[in-house]
Amino acid sequence: MLAAGCGTIPVTSGGGFAISSAAATVATTGQLRLSATMPDGASAAVNWSVSTAHNGTPLGAGSIDATGLYTPPNALSADSVPVEVTAHLQSDPSRTASETITVTPGFLQPLLPENAALSPGGTLEVSAQIAEVDAGTVRWSLSDGTMGTLSQPNCQHGKQQYTVCKMSYTAPSTFSGSQSVHITASVNDTNTRTTLHVLLNTAGVNSSALINQAAQNGLIALGASGSNDGDYDVYKDSAGNSYIADCCGGTLGALVEDTEHSQFILSNNHVLAESDQGRIGDSIDQPGLIDDACRPLSQEGSTVRPIGTLRYFVPLATNESNVDAALAAVTPGAINSDGSILQLGQTGGGIGASLNAAPPVSGNGETLNAENLDGLRVVKSGRTTGLTCSTVESVNLAVKVDYYKDCAETQPYYTKTFTGQIGIGGDSFSDSGDSGSLVLDAANAQPVGLFYAGGTDGNGNGLSIANPIGDVLTELGNQTGSKLSIVGSKTGHPITCLNYDKNAETAAALPELSQTADAQAKNAAQNAAAEIVNHEKGVLGVVAGKSADSPGEAAVAVYVDKTRPNTMVPQTIAGVRTAVILTDAQSIANGSAPKLPAYTAGIQLSSTALSNAAAIARAYAPQFLADPAIFGVGVTQSRDNPQEAALLVLVDLNKVAKAMPATVDGLRVRYMQLHRFHVTKSKYAGARPISSCALQSMKPVVLH
Repeated sequence: MLAAGCGTIPVTSGGGFAISSAAATVATTGQLRLSATMPDGASAAVNWSVSTAHNGTPLGAGSIDATGLYTPPNALSADSVPVEVTAHLQSDPSRTASETITVTPGFLQPLLPENAALSPGGTLEVSAQIAEVDAGTVRWSLSDGTMGTLSQPNCQHGKQQYTVCKMSYTAPSTFSGSQSVHITASVNDTNTRTTLHVLLNTAGVNSSALINQAAQNGLIALGASGSNDGDYDVYKDSAGNSYIADCCGGTLGALVEDTEHSQFILSNNHVLAESDQGRIGDSIDQPGLIDDACRPLSQEGSTVRPIGTLRYFVPLATNESNVDAALAAVTPGAINSDGSILQLGQTGGGIGASLNAAPPVSGNGETLNAENLDGLRVVKSGRTTGLTCSTVESVNLAVKVDYYKDCAETQPYYTKTFTGQIGIGGDSFSDSGDSGSLVLDAANAQPVGLFYAGGTDGNGNGLSIANPIGDVLTELGNQTGSKLSIVGSKTGHPITCLNYDKNAETAAALPELSQTADAQAKNAAQNAAAEIVNHEKGVLGVVAGKSADSPGEAAVAVYVDKTRPNTMVPQTIAGVRTAVILTDAQSIANGSAPKLPAYTAGIQLSSTALSNAAAIARAYAPQFLADPAIFGVGVTQSRDNPQEAALLVLVDLNKVAKAMPATVDGLRVRYMQLHRFHVTKSKYAGARPISSCALQSMKPVVLH
């Protein structure tokens, strides 16, 4: 969560030069860039320092590097703390300029739970954790004050812990149909805020990821929080004391068995085997360390429970593997042997009862193809976002994923390119901690894939990545020397489909065009009118428009007779993309014709179209991926002409691609700009996420 600013805020001292920043305020979870300039506007060579602060000892004032990038302290002892940053001119250190920055607490993670579903009268406890010590509050609000009530907040404070504020939301006792409510939390009445999406429904569905995060008694159902007992980061404070500053965790995805009926817990390599850093025999815990304040079994106060031991993992740092997967041998009496997964069943008995656990279909799962992709909804039950549902937006996807040796993602380990992956649409399907979740067909509970990474643009668009389940079982089977299968029921059953995104119903709004792009669209449309408009051939008209395949780019909107949807339309006109809109002459005449092509989430393409597109994707993926700004290439459906397949190209939001062609080898190209995939950090994390598990330099621990 980076502080937003408008313009720059200069401050000049007697040193004869000025320093400025994009904003006067920054949250603890953000960073702020400062610059120094001479009176003539030239950049000034300076040495930076943080000179004063009013933060509690030993929390400190933060730090600033040689480039002027200020990093706030991990926590504050007040609602806001002024920090003075000083620049010393390198040519004359006696000449200085200073600026005071106000640091405010940030959220350490999204609200818990991140989303939820409630039936009439249902109640949900919501908690927010902020980077403030022994003080601080959270103000809660509802998007619609008539749709339920909020209890008074209750905040827990302590000198050696972050502030946690909780409140309860109660849904209205009566309402009709399904409705959405958003609960917003703001820190100390500042602009730092985060939101929880609640689906209200009259179908009796009550769902929350808190079920997945909780410690379980007795036989454990999968879909639960879990981790390797040694998956934490150890630092030393200024006194030389060791402390745990961060830890990892994920989801215990499913139960598998070999031909001898020995059972194993299935999850990702980076969850159970610490991205190749773990050792065979390591203890696997439930819940994961991230849900027990980063306290391993050896630590006083730990409440985690050993439920398995690491037995096999497919190595990541090799070109010979194509999955992120591992197996833990089940501790006898720890796991429900029928393979049940949390929230995959029907509603339990009684008012407010949660969804029951239920097993997936046993066997090897289903392979995605043209027949089952059309209309497909996929679900997963994971540690962080619970039960979620979405659509498959890409197949045959080649993606680059960065792996690290530590949970904070500061020690790079290996960048792996996976091929033939599944891309699942929407911003709310998954987040960090859901890694290892089994992805299933919502219609029949057939396993489809194993979730392991995701990315977002921060504005509602996102993509989650899964290994095809067949590849997972095959590669793990090569490790075990035995054929593996999913443990579950012999008959399929429907799973409740909770879609917290709008991607299944409506397309995201397109950005406004620049003046240059708008003029380009108008010129292209004007020139194309005489060239392609032909009522007899089904082309009814053209106008200037926007591209949905490359948001921000111009397009020529081509109106095609809806009774002739297969009318041939060029993919570009005068270098400008075309967008094919099915309509009729009367709608055009009375001004009611759509502005954009019809939108249907997912993939509805023929087997021939999919296979042809897959061949082109395989041929061109190496060329695209050679660009450091591009980290994914796969097959999708065009948003500009839904009758056609397209390449899906994933572009790093923080980089500029060398080239973004509209077409490749006769195939349209659709672009998504996202933050690169994370496997441990939350997709919502800012430039510098803070661990919610421990306060740096405040609580030494003895590590055994």
